[in-house]
Parts: sequence; structure tokens; C-alpha cells
Amino acid sequence: MEVARSNRGISRRSFTGAVGSGAAVAAVGVGVSVSGAQPAQSVEASGEPEERAFKAATHRTSKRPNILFILADDLGYADLSCFGARHISTPNLDRLAAQGLRFTDGYAGSSSCSPTRLSLYTGRYPGRIRAGLEEPIEDTDRTGLDPTHPTLASLLRDAGYTTAMIGKWHCGVLPDYAPTKSGWQEFFGNFGGSLEYYSKLTTNGSYDLYEGETTVKDLRYYTNILAERASDFVRRKHDRPWLLNLNFTAAHWPFIAEGDREEAARLEKLVRELPPSKARLALAHLDGGSLDTYRKMIEGMDRAIGQILKALDRSGQARDTMVLFSSDNGGERFAYSWPFAGIKGTLQEGGIRVPNILRWPARINSHQVSRVPVFTPDWTATLLEVAGARPAPDTPLDGASLAGYLLRGEAAPQRDLFWRKGSERALRRGKWKYHRSDAPKIPPNKGKDVLFDLAADPSECADKSAQEPALLNDLKAAWEKIDATLLPYPDPAL
Repeated sequence: MEVARSNRGISRRSFTGAVGSGAAVAAVGVGVSVSGAQPAQSVEASGEPEERAFKAATHRTSKRPNILFILADDLGYADLSCFGARHISTPNLDRLAAQGLRFTDGYAGSSSCSPTRLSLYTGRYPGRIRAGLEEPIEDTDRTGLDPTHPTLASLLRDAGYTTAMIGKWHCGVLPDYAPTKSGWQEFFGNFGGSLEYYSKLTTNGSYDLYEGETTVKDLRYYTNILAERASDFVRRKHDRPWLLNLNFTAAHWPFIAEGDREEAARLEKLVRELPPSKARLALAHLDGGSLDTYRKMIEGMDRAIGQILKALDRSGQARDTMVLFSSDNGGERFAYSWPFAGIKGTLQEGGIRVPNILRWPARINSHQVSRVPVFTPDWTATLLEVAGARPAPDTPLDGASLAGYLLRGEAAPQRDLFWRKGSERALRRGKWKYHRSDAPKIPPNKGKDVLFDLAADPSECADKSAQEPALLNDLKAAWEKIDATLLPYPDPAL
């Protein structure tokens, strides 16, 4: 099969890119042409782009890595300079990508916030978990991640790691749900899906900033607070390896950049005075924001990440720290996701394709690009393996570990990537994507099973279902086989 041949080739070929620190990098294989980009060059005699792969570092370390997993919120695929942004400057994330490995075909576990977070914390499809059927969990919902469910944090804690979360949780609210009930030994951040960046008011009008399970007052700009707390954590003297989940709220609405105090005060007044249903709409900021504000929010997050990475460097831990960067889903109305169609909330590429960057100087060479499709649950499986932790036997993972591919020159895992959101469905196998949506926002394909060749058509414009009916039926059957193992959505009539 063509896809299998391509993936086998990936394990045999290696390349290093001639990309300078902070330079824009060509998005190999997805149709993005970045001005000034220097595509990675094969160091072997291979010619086909599908057969090129990154080169794992030849040096070895017996140390288990620290893990810093940075998650942005509602970030568009091309909102970073190294992924094609034309008007946003992200030198720190660009440098991180140049120092490690950039995935062009990285995906979120879902097209909305809390299901993707559940897929990262558990390594499983959101639909295996009751809370994962809420898309997303509302701030007032009495559902969340069951504290008895094994998580990345609980499994690493039991394997000897210090575990902490700083930033957005969005997997249930107190008193029943919290990071500290699910394996994170430390937590500083917000419980809900969104908050105003200065007042820390959330969609139900309540204050939402906590240390552990106790509220703390801090009315400074939230992105800067998270950078300060994360920097303090990495500077600490650690006697064990650590996991830090650092979850920014940027660039989620409301669209408030640092210094926008007048607009922040206007929103705070509305949220305090309006009934909850209208307060939520006010915080969604449908009457505010701009491309320039959005740019400032992302550039502010990039500066914050630079501050944390500098603290990591000065602490002497950078070489043995695995840094991962991703987003919980695609972007909203100000995001830039070219060449992909769709936004957050859809299973089109723009709703689920997200930036993925990995740096681990002790094991991964710099200046590299990978076209291997990966999604959020894969990182859970990968992190558990590199940390020497085992998944719980009664809750098998849906993600595939990339450790063999990343570190030992093995073939990349060959499996399907699966998504479900309401009545919408998607499955990717190699370069092929099966998709079906009943949403009116996708009129050409509404209610129809469609098939796209993402290598040739990343914008999902040319439906190949009539030309490849057998493949379409195969992918549809594969989707339905997985779906049959998941929890059904609640009956809305009940």
C-alpha cells in the first residue's frame, strides 16, 4: 500500500535542516510556502519528500527527562512565524522549533478545549470518558475528569516524578474535580474554560484564580502571571524529574492584550451586572477584538515562553528537559490557518491541525521537520514511555508512543487518527482523510461522506470519494468500528 511504503521510508531516511534560529521554516507537505524558508535537506540519497525523516540524536543519556508541556488555547495552525504567520512575530517559539523538531502534521485530540485536554491527560479518545461528551465542559457543569481515572500526572507521580500544573484546567470544577485530585501535586491557575485576563472573572461571573483549591488574588495580566509562576517552578532545586503542564489561555477570548485595561474594565462591568446567560456572551467578546489585539496576545505569550525557557537554561536543566508545544484546537475568528479550511469546533483541518514542536537536546537533534501525522493522545503514550512509566492495564491508551520513531530509528506508528464531535466525524490514514459533517457551515459536503488527499489538497476542496469508493468505505468502516467502542452521546430529549 502506498501509505505503508511512505511510512517505512520515513524510518530509514534522515535529514537536517539549514534553518537558522528563529527563521521561518517551510511547512513541508502541507502547501505552505513561507518567505525566506529553507526546507530541510536529506543527508542520504533519497529523493521523495515522503521518505525523508528527522535524524535522532546519536548521543544518549540514562537520565529520565523533565517534561515541560506548553499548551496554547485556540491557536491557529499558522499563527506562529515558523508555521507561516505573516503578521505575528514569535521569535522564542521559532527558536524552540529550530533547536528541535517541528511537526507539520500535528493534530489536537478534539476541535474544542476540554475534550483535547482530557485526551492529553488520559491518552484516550474523549468519548471514552463521560466528561469528554461535553464539548466543551461548561464552567457550571457538575461533570469532570473522574479523580479515580489514571492520568499522565498520576502515572508519572507514581513513577517518581514531581507533578505540577500552571494555567487552565478546564476538566471540571470544585468541589468534585481539580488537578490536585487527579495526580498533579501542585496547581496554580483557573478551573474554567475562559477568564478575563485582568479581573479573572469567568463566564458565570465568578472569580477564577486558585492556588491548589484555594482562591488567590492577583489582578495583573494573566499571561505574565503564568510566566512568572512557571519560571519560579523550573528554577527550583528539584531532587526528582518533573512534569509541568503549562496551559496558557492565550489566544482564547476575550481578546485582551497586555495594557488593554479600559476594555478589560468594560467587560468586567458587563460580566458583573448581566445575568449569567448574557454575561457569557459579553465575555465571548463578539463586539471586540482585532487582528492587532490578537497579534499582541500571541506575541505576549511568546515573550512569556521565552522568559520560561531562559529560566530553564539558567537552571542548567535545558539539556535534559523535553519541551513540547501544542494547542488544544484550531483558532477562532482572528486566527490564521492557511491553507486549511475550518475553525475551532469543526473537524476540518483548520479546527484540528495545530502547531507541534518538540525539543529535547539530550536526545533529539536540532533544525528538523517531520511530516508524520501525530495527535494529542500520542504524546501521552510517548511521555509515559520516555519517563519509564506504564499505562494502567484496565485503561488502555488510544495514543501510540512515538518513542521508537523519535529515539531509536524505528518506523513511525501506522494507525488511524480518529475524531468525533457530535454528528461530525473524521479519520486520517496516511495522506487520506475521511470526513462527514451535517453542519450547515460546510454546505458542499453537508451530510455526505467525503474523501480528501491531504498531500495534494490540504484545503479539503477536491472530494475523491467517487474515484476511490473502496478506500472511502474502508475508512468509513474503520471510523465506525472505533466509534462503536465509545460512550454514546446523551439523548438530548432526556
